[in-house]
Amino acid sequence: MKIAVIGASGRQGSRIVNEAVDRGHTVTGIARNADKVPSRAGVTAKAGDINDPGSVAQLLKGHDAVISSVRFAQTNAANVLSAVKQSGVKRLLVVGGASSLEVSPGVRLIDTPGFPEAARPEAQAGIEFLDAIRNERELDWVFVSPGALLQPGERLGRYRLERDTLLKDENGKSGISMEDFAIAMIDELENHKHSRTRFHVAY
Repeated sequence: MKIAVIGASGRQGSRIVNEAVDRGHTVTGIARNADKVPSRAGVTAKAGDINDPGSVAQLLKGHDAVISSVRFAQTNAANVLSAVKQSGVKRLLVVGGASSLEVSPGVRLIDTPGFPEAARPEAQAGIEFLDAIRNERELDWVFVSPGALLQPGERLGRYRLERDTLLKDENGKSGISMEDFAIAMIDELENHKHSRTRFHVAY
């Protein structure tokens, strides 16, 4: 497939770019600083700022799918949706957050005691993005939430899937490596098992 990754220079975005290319896809990596996009065969780096959706739309044209890996506090759903719609691409996959996942019925992770205050602005912006995209009926979208801890790590090649309930491992921890999250994202790109919904991946 020919895919565009917005936020391709970031820690998660760059891993998604590499996973996609390793599996035979052609990638246009879009970032404000194009020189920070992974430089390798199969990747074309383009400079673009999602807060200028009209210009990014031109970069997205002709792709089979778009993956957004932009920090939520740096943009909003309206900009991402506008860019994709203007481009004519119908499929959007979003690197989501964990804060809106339920730890018990009706209780979200962000509502739990001890939720780090430093993470709250990004977490709240992610919740607002999910709320907005849930009303989207024109695009074929998915919002993929990782475990509570998403950080660089091993590529184990495994993960579990849930919908809206936070997954924890046998030690009570919720997380996934950025490498395995990239696998989950490209698996969804290739297998197209979800449409207009959020799902969750973690160990």
